Amino acid sequence: MATIRKHKNGYRVQIYRNGVRRSKVLPTKRACEDWANRTIYEIDNREKLAVRVPFGDVMSRYAREVSPTKGGRHWETIRLEMLCRDPIALIPIGELSAGDLASWRDRRSAEVGANSVLREISLLSAVLTQARREWGLITANPMSDVRKPKKPAPRDRLPQPDELERLAHAAGDDLTTVTARAFHAFRFASETAMRAGEIVGLTRDNLDLSNRVAHLPMTKNGHARDVPLSSAAVDLIGQLPPDLDPVFGLTSRQLDVLFRKIKSRALVDGLTFHDSRAAALTMLSRKVDVMTLAKISGHRDLRILQNVYYRETAADIAARLG
Repeated sequence: MATIRKHKNGYRVQIYRNGVRRSKVLPTKRACEDWANRTIYEIDNREKLAVRVPFGDVMSRYAREVSPTKGGRHWETIRLEMLCRDPIALIPIGELSAGDLASWRDRRSAEVGANSVLREISLLSAVLTQARREWGLITANPMSDVRKPKKPAPRDRLPQPDELERLAHAAGDDLTTVTARAFHAFRFASETAMRAGEIVGLTRDNLDLSNRVAHLPMTKNGHARDVPLSSAAVDLIGQLPPDLDPVFGLTSRQLDVLFRKIKSRALVDGLTFHDSRAAALTMLSRKVDVMTLAKISGHRDLRILQNVYYRETAADIAARLG
């Protein structure tokens, strides 16, 4: 049964049915009664209804309701929009099987690398877990029975001095242009280990140049982070036009497109903007211990930092031991 009580914005209707609690504020009692009857029907018949809900609708709901609460919301939303165009989106979630997901994995593996497939598997698994735990649409996550692609060896690509010279020449040194600022952002990333999204979102309010700190209120992992700035990083900021805010005057889309354009002009192959992060952490690993390195980079899993970014060799360590 439903309970309806007067509320400052109309009426609040509450129901408790088969272990499920729901409530809503609506303007009239009639609207509350209609909502309660419909919701009780959905709860009583959720398994039957779930069979008819296309998986694409579930992914879209996740993009609307869950992704905005996460640090990687932009990436998630774009990926979910793309996944909604795949044939798997047409399958009712109640009929979705491990075999369907394995077929999607194989199709996707023919288009992108293993790391991309692994990230998308993790995203789809999160959607299905949400559908099981909180939305009650399924009783098991079929992704748990899907074999994951083998994780490739960590990427080992650093920008070389001659490449940096060619990139600088291709970008130009007029920082009133977006092209020059795109390479300037790469140089800044190579000093700070900040991600592209963190750099384009950096505002002057979040800069404390007297203490050489950049405050990042929201990062990829959903936590704030303070990034120490080298004197070279502070100098790079000082070279930018002072009226720009955000500091680099670029969007994520502009930075991606322009950096690709600069690479093409400079005849530099195989380098990504994210390789600047590896370059910075490689440089910083010679100056600080791995715990400090994690604090700078924002890594919460030291294994990733050690296996992927911490490049100091035994010979390097021996030289420091004396």
